[in-house]
Amino acid sequence: MKDSGGLKTLFVAVLASVLTVFALQNHAAVAIRVLVWQIEGMSLAAVILLSAAAGIVLGGVPLWIDRWRLRARLRALEAKVVAAADTAHADEGAPGGFGAPR
Repeated sequence: MKDSGGLKTLFVAVLASVLTVFALQNHAAVAIRVLVWQIEGMSLAAVILLSAAAGIVLGGVPLWIDRWRLRARLRALEAKVVAAADTAHADEGAPGGFGAPR
């Protein structure tokens, strides 16, 4: 299952559509309370969409950072492999190297 990008895109599109329909059908005004703060008359749809956006950001940013670190590590390891291959090729031509007759 190499090309799962289309399946992921379809899943995200369906999930976003369901979330949007749910939010738009629940547009009543609500009071939001968080510790000492209180907001009166905010649309339930706005609360749902903002909560989903906050979840995406809070969940996605750490994953993006990990991916960035892994890519940097991969580039460093690829550079080491290339350097090792160059060293091996240079040793093949040297007397007593890999290519020397016994």
